[in-house]
Amino acid sequence: MAWAQFTEGRGATALGRDREVAPRSLDRWLASLVQQQVAPAGVGVKLWDGALVPGSPSRTLGDLVVHDRRTLLGLATNPDLCFGQAYTAGGLDVRGPFEPVLEALSRLSAPEPTWRTRLMTAIASPTTLGDARRHVHEHYDLGNDFYAGWLDANMFYTCAYFAQPDQTLEAAQAGKADRVCRKLHLQETDHVVDAGCGWGGFALHAARHVGCRVTAFNVSREQLEFARARARRDGLDHLVSFVDDDYRNITGPCDAFVSLGMLEHVGRRQFDDLARVLARAVRRHGGRGLLHFIGRDVPCPLNAWLRRRIFPGAYAPTLGEVTSDVLAPAGMSVADVENLRLHCARTLAHWSERYEASVGAVRTERGNQFARAWSLYLAGSQAAFASGWLQLYQVVFSPRESDPPWWTRDDALVTPERPA
Repeated sequence: MAWAQFTEGRGATALGRDREVAPRSLDRWLASLVQQQVAPAGVGVKLWDGALVPGSPSRTLGDLVVHDRRTLLGLATNPDLCFGQAYTAGGLDVRGPFEPVLEALSRLSAPEPTWRTRLMTAIASPTTLGDARRHVHEHYDLGNDFYAGWLDANMFYTCAYFAQPDQTLEAAQAGKADRVCRKLHLQETDHVVDAGCGWGGFALHAARHVGCRVTAFNVSREQLEFARARARRDGLDHLVSFVDDDYRNITGPCDAFVSLGMLEHVGRRQFDDLARVLARAVRRHGGRGLLHFIGRDVPCPLNAWLRRRIFPGAYAPTLGEVTSDVLAPAGMSVADVENLRLHCARTLAHWSERYEASVGAVRTERGNQFARAWSLYLAGSQAAFASGWLQLYQVVFSPRESDPPWWTRDDALVTPERPA
């Protein structure tokens, strides 16, 4: 069983509760199979009668408490699909420190995808323009107030950059935006395209601190409404245009192309679409771009529950897939790669802490299952980055016939001159 997949978003369907029925011999046998899988992580398994399953470690980091027979069967036969749904529905609990237990389970994962995940990758259907808008709506249009409860004040929903481990989330998110500006050597005369701009945090940062012109694309109506209001409030609407459209309709040309957290939503079957966008949008001489995305070491779809409940249609690519299937067909050369995996784990730790501080209000407004699903998503994602099951890449690129945006990496990180 792929227990790293298990910790990223795991599902089962707890349709009935068997707490009143004493576990049978078959139940205990199934529980022993689950216990064998999780014991190396220092995690025990308890059934609904409160008994610890034989074979559990003498001292456990925490326990998986199974509340019904259906959940137990799901964990024994397909944990990748079963954990998240069972936890969300209340058929499974984690006793002990939540994120450390998930991280310990994540480290048990085999490095190669299972036959099931290979099959899912092969049969994945293309994402149409309608699919893309629906997927974005299901995740990002949950209400700006919901996200404001645990994101930073500028509503960045991508990995921050912690120059110092004890930085605040607000400082680290501003540091990320500034680092992207420096990597691209943005200048006041540049026209920047921001594909999948979220709540407009980066577009507004670049306009405010560099003075460049930004055209930002998004298909989330709630995010665009928030971003446009902020641009007007901050007096930046003359520099930033927020466009309600899909990235596939970007034409260009632009001096710099930025995508922070959109590539995961493109889908494996649509990489050629993104390649065509880059080929026509990035100026052939002097143009450059940056892709900031969640990735993997080996090709593998995201967990089934995560795609179904949290990120419909999402796919985290490998570096090889991005370079061979996006950048190379677009005529782009890689100038720099940086892995911010641990920065992403720390970002998620901040988000998770803030979310849990307000989870009571979330539960009251949206229900217990929604609240538990997002607790699991945030803590499980933190565990996946901390364990190395997920990566966070920043890739700087430029057209093959053009010079890279800087001579050395040290030059890249020199703070550019700012407008007065």
